[in-house]
Amino acid sequence: MLTGKKILLIITGGIAAYKSLELIRKLKEHNFKVIPVMTKAAENFVTPMSVSALAQEKVHNKLFDLTDEAEMGHIELSRSADLIVVVPASADFIAKTATGQANDLASTLILATDTNILMAPAMNVRMWENPTTQKNIKILDEIGIKFAGPNEGDMACGEFGFGRMAEVDEILKEIEIHFSNKKLKGRHFVVTSGPTREPIDPVRFIGNRSSGLQGAAIAEELIENGAEVTFVTGPVDLDPPVGSHVVRVETADEMYNAVHSSLPADAAFFVAAVADWKIKETVKQKLKKQAGNLPAFDLIENKDILASVSKLKKNRPKVVIGFAAETENILENAKSKLKKKGCDFIVANDVSLGTETMGGDNNTAIIVSEDDAETLPKMSKRALAKILVGKISQSFEELDA
Repeated sequence: MLTGKKILLIITGGIAAYKSLELIRKLKEHNFKVIPVMTKAAENFVTPMSVSALAQEKVHNKLFDLTDEAEMGHIELSRSADLIVVVPASADFIAKTATGQANDLASTLILATDTNILMAPAMNVRMWENPTTQKNIKILDEIGIKFAGPNEGDMACGEFGFGRMAEVDEILKEIEIHFSNKKLKGRHFVVTSGPTREPIDPVRFIGNRSSGLQGAAIAEELIENGAEVTFVTGPVDLDPPVGSHVVRVETADEMYNAVHSSLPADAAFFVAAVADWKIKETVKQKLKKQAGNLPAFDLIENKDILASVSKLKKNRPKVVIGFAAETENILENAKSKLKKKGCDFIVANDVSLGTETMGGDNNTAIIVSEDDAETLPKMSKRALAKILVGKISQSFEELDA
């Protein structure tokens, strides 16, 4: 499927430029044709000879080159590719693109192209967080440029934070997603995932064992089918799905606000294990242990996120899917929840002790709708995600018919 697909790879200046060599190698292994372009700054970090040897193509690095212009003008070069990838995308190059500058070959190609663009930003954390950079990122996002990363981590300058370039495999995954079957292209999904934490005092909280694996698997499957995904996640030890718009939250109230702020959407998966209750008044100081004197808490109910979206009069997603973590009477409780919440499907899980569903790699599920209940065998969470996304795709085909 990917044989012959042409990638115009722009390498800009930055220490992360060395990763472009590994990306070229892996792109070639996946049968992509790579046409390399280098800025003058990039040549301080990797040599044109290395890039050319790996790509098995000539490096383009001069805007005013009579030979290059005679063979293929820069306008044609910018439009002959199936995808333009900028690795790394420096703060300077991002600023140039956002302001429409064209003072070298790389920036001119971006301005002249009608091809999709993927950028992998890489810069110091302070540069990434600078309001000007964030404004430039927003401009590029609004005109349809996609981003891989940046990630949080250690940097060559010795600092830690966001700005570290996405790993090569993450960038490759984004490229593969771009060329994959896109049954859900143009559709926006909201996916909630992971647990919530309701604070008791500054160090304690009410939580649960949700790992976020099932929500992440569903988001990944949606993205691979071309969907735009807003991924609202509670605190988990898990990297968010590549290609998703990530919103990190902690409490149920924060998740409620994040979900409603993400609407409208074509569909929503409510996979998160949201705490049913919270402490009425969080204690401001750490509770001290006192012999024979146990603390007492007043609990109040959290907002019902699933029901609030299912019963919207305006901006209700066409399809709303809830999850029900149950330990007994699985089907009966799922049917009751479906009716009470007003959603279109409930995916009921058996999370009783010994199942290892919550926090584990596998899942068992019953998919419940108003007129059907389908019991599935034990399977991996990614396999279940594939089935669920397939059903949603079918639902949209029926709605559009």
